Amino acid sequence: MLSSKSELCALPTAWPRSGAQPFGLDPEQTAFRDGIVEFARAALNQGVAERDARSEFDRGGWQKCADAGLLGLAVPEEFGGAGLDPLGILVAMEALGYGCEDNGMVFALGNHIFSCVTPIVRFGSEAQKRRFLPGLASGNLIGAHAMTEEHGGSDAASARTTARREDSEYALYGRKTFITNGPIADIFIVFARTGEQLGARSVSAFVVESAAPGFRAGRPMTKMGLRGAPMSEIEFDGCRVPEANLLGGEGNGMMVFHAAAEAERCYLSAANVGAMKRQLEKCVRRLQKRGLTRHQALTHRLAEIKVNIEAAELMLRKIAWLWSHGRPAFFESAAAKLFTSESYVKASLAALQLHGAYGYMEESGIERQMRDSLASTMYAGASEIQKEIVASWLGLGRAV
Repeated sequence: MLSSKSELCALPTAWPRSGAQPFGLDPEQTAFRDGIVEFARAALNQGVAERDARSEFDRGGWQKCADAGLLGLAVPEEFGGAGLDPLGILVAMEALGYGCEDNGMVFALGNHIFSCVTPIVRFGSEAQKRRFLPGLASGNLIGAHAMTEEHGGSDAASARTTARREDSEYALYGRKTFITNGPIADIFIVFARTGEQLGARSVSAFVVESAAPGFRAGRPMTKMGLRGAPMSEIEFDGCRVPEANLLGGEGNGMMVFHAAAEAERCYLSAANVGAMKRQLEKCVRRLQKRGLTRHQALTHRLAEIKVNIEAAELMLRKIAWLWSHGRPAFFESAAAKLFTSESYVKASLAALQLHGAYGYMEESGIERQMRDSLASTMYAGASEIQKEIVASWLGLGRAV
């Protein structure tokens, strides 16, 4: 069904643009969510185990998501996207996490939308938006985000990749690692040091095209989980980047980074909430099938998972409400990401144990969910970084 707002967007159902409810969904919003769940089940779940075994990216599924309008969730309608409000994006990501069993695909989509598209939407010039956003929304371009370096990990301000200005261009030198979508991306948001000293005020952000001279993506890395999201190192050897591709102005890279991280923490957590709901339903069916519904040691464990899901969902809805009212949510997104990711790992471990030997088998898909969930406590800032953010809001620790 075409969106009632724009024929450029073919979302499974149309997200209503008024009457957003922070603590519940009205019938139209529920239909939107259910439409995405149905789409994900029909379009993205065939051959998941086989692709996981081969660490294979589902390019066909990616294009189906693009054709449905999902790559353009955060892209304004004037640039070919869906232009959804924060709650609409939140609901869409939760529905994808619930309906799509290829957690790597959902993660790759999230990186594309929130780590590449979002910075361009928020900080891009009019020319940058018109040049890049239509292709990112249509699937003609795949996006990625390049901050992490081998020595720095989650310490974003310590970037050693440099960008030296040469006339109307910048020459980038350095290496980034653990870059999701790295082997397949066309567009990268790259953070490099334009100042002489290490530190936040020396970091700038650039839109770098993979075809740029001096750019090279390394071979795909073999990962424990999220194998449907390809990852690699990328290198810059005098990589030529036009001045017009500077994003947000020199020295403002950390502002760009924090905005992307805030969005990624919230919306990827929403996808994980959806995955937890899928896990919980599978566990309930397992206990019912085995006649174990009166064993408190088992049922209480599922009750705890249900409570964690409800709490995580409410934390994320609060963030969507703050954003829809033009207010930041840096602390809230860190707290929600910390709680949701840790809860996701606990739920995955519980599902594995509740299914016993069958859960340990590849054919169950449960061990894959366990492997996939472990990364949630590391990407978009490790749990320790989220705790530092929370502590800094208490006047403790250090600013992050």
